[in-house]
Amino acid sequence: MIKKILKIVALFVVAGLIVIQFFQIDKASVAIVQADSLESAVSVPVNVRGILERSCNDCHTNKTAYPWYSNIQPIGWFLNNHIIDGRNHLNFSIFNTYTGKRKIKKLEEVCGQVESNEMPLPSYLWIHRDSVMKDGDAKVLCDWVAAEKVKIAE
Repeated sequence: MIKKILKIVALFVVAGLIVIQFFQIDKASVAIVQADSLESAVSVPVNVRGILERSCNDCHTNKTAYPWYSNIQPIGWFLNNHIIDGRNHLNFSIFNTYTGKRKIKKLEEVCGQVESNEMPLPSYLWIHRDSVMKDGDAKVLCDWVAAEKVKIAE
């Protein structure tokens, strides 16, 4: 009797997993207006751009490179929620639309998050090992943030 119940439960689980594959996340590209971007708002040196591209842009820009496993549900849903959350909190693709005060606050948060190893998210780094912040990256970002905050405040 228990074997029969387990088989039925397993069948429902498998069927459920198959059905949810038909509900994919929206990966449509969002138009990027260059005038709204981080690069239009502040000076981004090559070394800083490299760090941001490697460790931040997938979740904090409209230029997300979706990995193959984003096609497998519910993993894709989990991933998409992180991306939406990341963009809602800070989106470098629309950074120049922020007020000066908000720009400064967001840059300060970038520094604080990388210094405390809260970003990139540890769950993101499980698979994206190349996104791990290298020694000195946090200092480079924080030095850049300090310089740009002064320019924005002027």
